[in-house]
Amino acid sequence: MTGKQPVSKTRNTLLWTAQVLLAATLVWASFMKLFKPADELAQMWPWAADHPGLVKFTGIVDLLAAAGLILPMLLGIRPQLTRYAAFGVVALMAAAVAFHLLRSEGSSIAFNLVFALIAGFIARGRR
Repeated sequence: MTGKQPVSKTRNTLLWTAQVLLAATLVWASFMKLFKPADELAQMWPWAADHPGLVKFTGIVDLLAAAGLILPMLLGIRPQLTRYAAFGVVALMAAAVAFHLLRSEGSSIAFNLVFALIAGFIARGRR
């Protein structure tokens, strides 16, 4: 006995929905961070003007996280990597919360907390 229980069809659908929505948002954020001019980004995210290197770095991390949430399960190649990608998103969102709190931008953390919860749901569901 492996200790793994099969995932119900409903739960699997919810997990895939969460994965796709989270990945789509991460791809959007990635493309914004990588291809939008810094002055336009600064209008949306004030911190972007102060940390252009961090913007590019997190854009790359967002894109990798999105790929990790979808591709392993979709292709059936090492599907446990999806769980690790979800844990990575939780860590990324925790770092973002800390970053915003250090900059006294507490009103900006709701998005990060919601996405951390969604990623936690994926990580727990994809064991």
